[in-house]
Amino acid sequence: MGTVLLGAVWLCVGLSLDAMSLNGGMMDPLDREGPGAATRGEKPLRRVRRGWMWNQFFLQEEYTGSDYQYIGKLQSDQDHGNGVVKYVLSGEGAGTIFVIDENNGDLHATRRLDREEKSFYVLRATVVNKRTGQKLEPETEFIIKLHDINDNEPHFSKEVYTGSVPERSDIGTSVIQVTATDADDSMYGNSAKLVYSISHGHPYFSVDPNTGVIRTALGPGDMDREQREHYQVVIEAKDMAGQRGGLTGTTVVNITLTDVNDNPPSFTQSIYQFRVPESSKAGTTVGRVQATDRDIGKNAEMYFTIVSGDGMDMFDISTDKDTQEGVITVSKPLDYEKKQSYTIEIQVQNTQMDTRFMASGSKDMATVRIGVEDVDEPPLFDKASYVMEVKEDAAVGAVVGSVSAVDPDAPRSIVKYAIDRRRDPDQLFNVHPGNGSVYLLKSLDREQTAWHNISVIAMEFNNPSQSSHVPVYIRLLDINDNAPTFATVYETFVCERTKAGQRIQTVSAVDADEPSSGHKFFFSLSPEGSHRSNFTVRDNGDNTATILTRRASYSRLHQSVYLVPVVITDGDYPMQSSTGTLTVRVCTCDRQGNMELCNTEALSSSPGLSTGALIAILLCAVILLMIVFLFTALKRQRKQEPLIISKEDVRDNVVSYNDEGGGEEDTQAFDIGALRHPDAAAALEESAKQRRDIIPTDTLLYPPHRRPVPAPPSLMMQPVNMASRDNGDVREFINQRVLENDCNPTAPPYDSLATYAYEGAGSVAESLSSLGSASSEAEQDYNYLSDWGPRFRKLADLYGAEDSDFS
Repeated sequence: MGTVLLGAVWLCVGLSLDAMSLNGGMMDPLDREGPGAATRGEKPLRRVRRGWMWNQFFLQEEYTGSDYQYIGKLQSDQDHGNGVVKYVLSGEGAGTIFVIDENNGDLHATRRLDREEKSFYVLRATVVNKRTGQKLEPETEFIIKLHDINDNEPHFSKEVYTGSVPERSDIGTSVIQVTATDADDSMYGNSAKLVYSISHGHPYFSVDPNTGVIRTALGPGDMDREQREHYQVVIEAKDMAGQRGGLTGTTVVNITLTDVNDNPPSFTQSIYQFRVPESSKAGTTVGRVQATDRDIGKNAEMYFTIVSGDGMDMFDISTDKDTQEGVITVSKPLDYEKKQSYTIEIQVQNTQMDTRFMASGSKDMATVRIGVEDVDEPPLFDKASYVMEVKEDAAVGAVVGSVSAVDPDAPRSIVKYAIDRRRDPDQLFNVHPGNGSVYLLKSLDREQTAWHNISVIAMEFNNPSQSSHVPVYIRLLDINDNAPTFATVYETFVCERTKAGQRIQTVSAVDADEPSSGHKFFFSLSPEGSHRSNFTVRDNGDNTATILTRRASYSRLHQSVYLVPVVITDGDYPMQSSTGTLTVRVCTCDRQGNMELCNTEALSSSPGLSTGALIAILLCAVILLMIVFLFTALKRQRKQEPLIISKEDVRDNVVSYNDEGGGEEDTQAFDIGALRHPDAAAALEESAKQRRDIIPTDTLLYPPHRRPVPAPPSLMMQPVNMASRDNGDVREFINQRVLENDCNPTAPPYDSLATYAYEGAGSVAESLSSLGSASSEAEQDYNYLSDWGPRFRKLADLYGAEDSDFS
């Protein structure tokens, strides 16, 4: 295959012009006979090389012509110019960006291409027979590369750079590096070769043309932050190696000079004057001095000191960290009467020194004059505090000690004294108002309080508001006024079978006193019990004593508890002594001397409920029993509510019995025979339920003069006849109702239940109202009411009284 490129030469010439193709030379006809030809002694096969080789085309980017841009020509050895061969193109951009003339193989680009978007394209070409569509040669791959032109200007990585460099730096000190890039092809020509230059920022800075490093261009004396702190530099990057016609890009670099400590501080004035009252306390501010430093930050931090003067011991100076001012304060009390003014020399210097720019002695000095003002001062004690001692048995009125204070002012006013009762609430001490003597008001006890801290007030006689306080510490000296006692309550046991001289207990003592030489105690058996004692006491000489048995056997049944009196004496003057009692219980022990059984008193100390707990439990039980008893008594005293609330008013009262019937199923609750035969029903009332408040006797059922007459024998012997007579009334009543129901066209059907009520012929008891009684005005005997019980006795008294009683 051969390729024709505009303005190019042939890459390779074929060795045999009649054996060329796209893939390679055609084989000799002898090759088609196969490998067996060589074995037959025939002419060996020989491979023919193709005429020339090709694999890429070159195309310039950014073509601006109106026609298609010609790339080159593809030509196959199979193309004999007879129009049978057709060229086919495939791959990247085939048919859109690149087109080929299918007849002659001319290759064109249809539009302008940009190498920065895509630098090369891979395509494939082949030839086919137009008539049959059969490939005449296999596909061959080739590349179209774009030649770069200088169509991109350099671009910096940042639009604005920020850098810094210390002031007073040497020439050539690196500040910052800027970097620019060019999208053009750095491998082809100078389109991407950049050169840096500074277009604005001379003469302070320079830039390396190849690396873009910005450096200082002036010496230390010219780069002073206090003169100028900020600089703006414009850096330019130009391609084409800086030649004419190259494209340029620019960026801005803001450079700041950082501070170094190259300026010492200095006072704003050389002499300062202040005044301070003599009553000022230590730490009181006298005044402030100011110093300036042209540096900033830590380089401007400073400290002040007092270097000389007659007030070095009276005043101090410190630095305010926030304002960097020197603060002068009082360090000792001032006295106008002793000295009225002071002069001090102060200096200021930086806390951090840089010897490259300043000498170590870079400092500034100033003079401070301080005047002391006179004020009316309170009395001044000759001591800051007082310590006094007094024996604990000192009498009331005894002098403990004295205090002294004077008026420091020139008039020397008279001073009087008093006790601050807030520090002496029990009023144990007092002070003489004139001479300051402290004396006792009450007796003291060292064992209760060993130290007493009080405060004495001194005030001017003419101006009591001018006063001062001083603490007074009073120590009570001990005297031997307390007898020693046992250190604890001692209780031990002794075995019934023991031996004489057996140790059963070791005792010690304590004493509330505190002798200067220490405690010394002596122990002995009480004289009154020594002649009949069963035990002995041996003093150990170390403030302890041992209790020993005096016999070899003891009987728990004979005596179960022994009380051993021990006399304890101290060794101080005056000597004090006391008697302590040791309780010894007799117990049954085993052979090793271990207790097995003691008496009841000894067992009471065994673990369990204490006596107080038992008493509390018993009290709770008694209280509960009392509550139950009171509740029962109240229940018994509660009476039932009477039917008649008031005994005085018995007229027209309605008595409620709260009795209910048994309902429809109760056939014994109501007997209609009582209505039919009222006279016969009286004999059955004995079994009826009686009222709870009426005595159920025959005399209570009816009054004596109104008791019903017994029924005649005929009535009692012929109940059938009476029933037949009364049943006729009921039968007549029911028949009349049945007739009315049958004749009533609106009556319910025959199979419905009709209920008829029958009240009877009336009651023989007649009306209970007094209005219809014909004999209501007649005299009646109401004495029978007294027989009805205590509830009707009042009613009998009211109705049974004579009319003369009410006249």
